[in-house]
Amino acid sequence: MKLASKPQVDPGKLQPRSLWRYLWAWALGGVVALWLLLAGLAYSTGYHEAEEISDGLLVSAAQLLLSLPLDAPLSEALKMPLTVSDASKPFAAPQAALPKALAQHPPNAYAPEFHVLVWQDERLVWDSHGVHAQWPTRLALGHQTQGLTMQGVSQDWRVYVGESTEGGSVRRVAVFMDPARREALAADISEHILLPALVFLPLVALMLASAIRRGLLPLQRLSGKIAALDVDSGQTLVPQQPYRELGVTVQSINALVLRLQAQIGRERRFAADVAHELRTPLTALVLQARLARHGPAAEQAQALQSVEQGALRAGRILSQLLDLARAQSMTGDQSEPVDLCALALRVVSEHAALAHELGQDIALEAPESLALPGQATLLELALRNLVDNALRHNPAGTYVEVRVACDGAGQVTLSVSDDGGDFSAACTSGSDTGLGIGLTLVERIAQSQGAQLVSDAGAAPFGKRFALVWPAAGHLSGKA
Repeated sequence: MKLASKPQVDPGKLQPRSLWRYLWAWALGGVVALWLLLAGLAYSTGYHEAEEISDGLLVSAAQLLLSLPLDAPLSEALKMPLTVSDASKPFAAPQAALPKALAQHPPNAYAPEFHVLVWQDERLVWDSHGVHAQWPTRLALGHQTQGLTMQGVSQDWRVYVGESTEGGSVRRVAVFMDPARREALAADISEHILLPALVFLPLVALMLASAIRRGLLPLQRLSGKIAALDVDSGQTLVPQQPYRELGVTVQSINALVLRLQAQIGRERRFAADVAHELRTPLTALVLQARLARHGPAAEQAQALQSVEQGALRAGRILSQLLDLARAQSMTGDQSEPVDLCALALRVVSEHAALAHELGQDIALEAPESLALPGQATLLELALRNLVDNALRHNPAGTYVEVRVACDGAGQVTLSVSDDGGDFSAACTSGSDTGLGIGLTLVERIAQSQGAQLVSDAGAAPFGKRFALVWPAAGHLSGKA
């Protein structure tokens, strides 16, 4: 059974996202998150304030009832037509006897309906809603919560009990209210806090969008300056910027431009070296070919031999160019432990025949093993070029030594030294030595492997030395 493959999306066809929309979305999300946090805090604050207000209203109502004169009948003090048929029975005020003002203005969140119980000398004299049978015979003074069933619904009610004594007579008052009124009051307070913020939320979103657009204008102007940069001429951006963040960005861009200019300079010098290296053998090929065709018979064999040598030299130059392209394409590969001693032994063994053919001696000085992280293929390619240059560009009788060493500080050195000539003379001769492309290749490989290409006169009896040096190589393992 074949599984349907997911279609690949061409990255070039993807539409880039807008930065200001991205910033605006995050800013608006933060505003909405803060609004939700404000909503939670507003409700919590509203609920707390509703508790305080409700408890205060209960206390005020109880104090009002307790402040009525005890020597006067309660019915006269309340200005209500009360009748008591039996002094031993509690009195329940009928709903019709409630004040007309209370009937005209139903209870709301800020004017809740109170239920009242009044005892005069331990005798219940007023029960506003006929609920005295569900209450304990004795309630503690102060605020408390009491369970009560009203119209078949059981719930907790908030109660305040107060007491006053005058002339030996004791009056106790219990005022309680439906907790739903308190929650309604909390919701009303929260609504008054949140509604203005909710109304202004779209306006805040529009202001954020406009502010972010204007804030990104300096970045757009900087982008235009970057697009107009001429890297080839060495042009850079002005380091002084009106904003610190843009100044840091400009510094990074200028550093990148300088690196690009240095890279362009190296590439130009390398192109000049390649042109010079190829021009010399190709010119010699043309001259020797003409001599072989038109010259005397005695010189034709020598001319053909020169043609062969020139073709081989041009072939080596092209091979080095291919190696350089290969090295640049492999710089991103993953590193692995590389035994430099085994690598050097292999390269020296393969060049022993060439050294014998050229009348030279080649030797290896290395411990039993010395490993460090790197890419074996690239390191072998670099060492081959150094050994090949040492053998081909020195006269017969030259002694070439390949050395692998590690000092006490952990610095690892892979070097090729020879006694075939003076280092200063080789440097002044420039690319005529034929080392330009090979050394460029070795330098590129050294940079990719975390090493540095060092060229000097070396220690006696040698006159030239080219070395790859790893300063304090990490994860080093070896055996002397």
